[in-house]
Amino acid sequence: MDVKIENTWKQALQEEFEKPYFAELVSFLHAQKASGRVIYPPGGQIFKAFELTPLPQVKAVILGQDPYHGPGQAMGLSFSVPDGIPAPPSLKNIFREIETDLGVTMSGRTGLEPWARQGVLLLNAILTVEAGQAASHSGIGWQTFTDAVIKCVSDNCNGVVFLLWGNYARGKKYLIDTSKHYVLEAAHPSPLARGAFFGCRHFSKTNQILEAQGKAPIQWQL
Repeated sequence: MDVKIENTWKQALQEEFEKPYFAELVSFLHAQKASGRVIYPPGGQIFKAFELTPLPQVKAVILGQDPYHGPGQAMGLSFSVPDGIPAPPSLKNIFREIETDLGVTMSGRTGLEPWARQGVLLLNAILTVEAGQAASHSGIGWQTFTDAVIKCVSDNCNGVVFLLWGNYARGKKYLIDTSKHYVLEAAHPSPLARGAFFGCRHFSKTNQILEAQGKAPIQWQL
């Protein structure tokens, strides 16, 4: 099956693309679109995280659960919405923590492409969603695929910082070789966590870990 995905990822994940579950996943999406269902993000953006952050460039991973299901929001990067779209509550809280942690002021931009281009893999565990139906594609096979992605990063990279926010993301820790990578855990930035995310200082901590390895820090300020 020919999947349009950045070449380093395509080579590393080739076995996944050839497995029956992935063929079923693609067939499901085609059938949904053929029936008139609206799927987010648009087809060309489903693998955007991989396009902007090739495997050899991964320095950090921020794991989300599934795409935003409102019009114009999902763009293939976890927590990100296109510039000009109002920041959803979780993204607002992420920006608030960055401002407190780093003593900076965020610009109001909401697209996180600059992070992705610096080596932050903005990965959702589920890569598609039906419009207006949160978690509607949670059972079609995406988690099998993205678990393989996390393990691929663990196996092929060194010294990556994994930011696991909330119980769902924390549940992926078993896929990570913690003898060669770093895991930072916190509550989810959603308002439902009642502010427990604040004070985690994951952005300064990530940069400290990267700099200690001789890697360039992430410019978190947008």
